[in-house]
Amino acid sequence: MAQETVVIIVGAGPAGIATSACLNLLSIPNIVLEREDCCASLWKKRSYDRLKLHLAKQYCQLPNFPFPCDEPTFVSKNGFIHYLDNYVSHFNVNPLYGRSVESASYNEADRKWYVVAKFGVLNGVDDAEEVYVGEFLVVATGENSEGFVPEVDGLGDFRGKVLHSCQYENGAKFSGKDVLVVGCGNSGMEIAYDLSNWDARASICARSPVHVLTKEMVQMGMYLLKFFACDIVDKTVIFLSKLKYGDLSQYGLPMPKEGPFYIKGTTGRSPVIDVGTIGKIKTGQIQIMPSITTIDGDNIEFASGKIKRFDAIVFATGYKSTIRKWLKDDKGDLFNEDGMPKRKVPNHWKGEKGLYCVGFAGMGLFGISNDAQNIAKDIKHNFDLLQLINPSIL
Repeated sequence: MAQETVVIIVGAGPAGIATSACLNLLSIPNIVLEREDCCASLWKKRSYDRLKLHLAKQYCQLPNFPFPCDEPTFVSKNGFIHYLDNYVSHFNVNPLYGRSVESASYNEADRKWYVVAKFGVLNGVDDAEEVYVGEFLVVATGENSEGFVPEVDGLGDFRGKVLHSCQYENGAKFSGKDVLVVGCGNSGMEIAYDLSNWDARASICARSPVHVLTKEMVQMGMYLLKFFACDIVDKTVIFLSKLKYGDLSQYGLPMPKEGPFYIKGTTGRSPVIDVGTIGKIKTGQIQIMPSITTIDGDNIEFASGKIKRFDAIVFATGYKSTIRKWLKDDKGDLFNEDGMPKRKVPNHWKGEKGLYCVGFAGMGLFGISNDAQNIAKDIKHNFDLLQLINPSIL
């Protein structure tokens, strides 16, 4: 028998629980479906030990729930997990865990969303299907639903260990080994730094230009954006970056032509916030390598022609959306073929027929907070209209 509600939310990460909390404050019934056995599974199960929020806590809080005053400016992984658990409890968010959504389709006849989820895997029994019916559907699986590993010639025959950054915990297992980290974003840089601290010989495969800033530079830049144009702020932080780090192109890390905040606003790609990696690169403790050409056994050949042996490869190459695997009735309106919003910020979060998405703005937790509040307000408005037409609705 189908379970009916007003809003169905798929995903219990920060995006899903924030949306549910906002709806709860407006007294709008909702159900949160989560495939894992906990909320915020990416943070609890698929993030490395030394992870911290790279932005100051005021830019990372969820709606209507500031961080405690005694929490440090840059919150640790465990501190953020504790914050999320308190958030769920405070706003009475009750996700249904172990629900793997198989399909979501819109029924034109009754103008409702039908979501089919498999249940039972976490309990070690055969899958059973459950059906949920709602007036609105919120996709909260986000941009980081599934780890992305690019195709590399010979990767399948690599003799060493291969893992994605979401599987990396710390460098204890790699002490004394040669490890290649593919990707020079924040995760790649921080994992390489952590590996080096565990006495691994870390190298970073840097495939594209990158801006390197400190946390303080980013914090200052975000403040200045309230008063000055983006190009002025970009010029300021680039000047400060060059003053602190010098010309990093000589180490294999050229700077992009566009500024860091322009890139963040147009592509969602963040600048690298240095945790100490650059110092190790300059002293030669961490090597920078160009793109991989081929892999032969445990030898990796790079675009420069250099060949080097490695014991392990960590792919810090980001994530991909999995929406297209289960969303059947978008009609090509909200999401593109890659499962990302077609519309640019700030109009990315709303589709047709009661379909919404949260956590796809490329603006981190700050974007999630804005999306969740916008969606809840819009659903409240539409729900009130529905009640006027049909007073018997939930």
